[in-house]
Amino acid sequence: MAARPTNPAGEELPEAVKRLFWDQDPDALRWERDRQAILGRILSAGSWDAVSWVRQRAGDSALRDWIEQHRGRGLSPQQLRYWQLILDIPARSVRAWLREESRQVWDRRARP
Repeated sequence: MAARPTNPAGEELPEAVKRLFWDQDPDALRWERDRQAILGRILSAGSWDAVSWVRQRAGDSALRDWIEQHRGRGLSPQQLRYWQLILDIPARSVRAWLREESRQVWDRRARP
């Protein structure tokens, strides 16, 4: 069942999300202003608690939109395939994104 968005006013980011922002002041983040950065960080490095929170907060369609808008950039091939299954992203789209030349350079950096 797809998660549905909820948006209580003035909600502070949960600790599971704040922990992901070790490189900046997490208390300065605001959902409305920093939504794209928060979504990206949670999709790529979020714990189960952070992912559960963002699915409730934004909904699966917002996560799918973020991935499609960014063409999977910022996610490893494994993460992208995971989200493909969870969010019902067309496999042909994911295959095309993974074949993009600009991505190949990045994805091959860690291979022997």
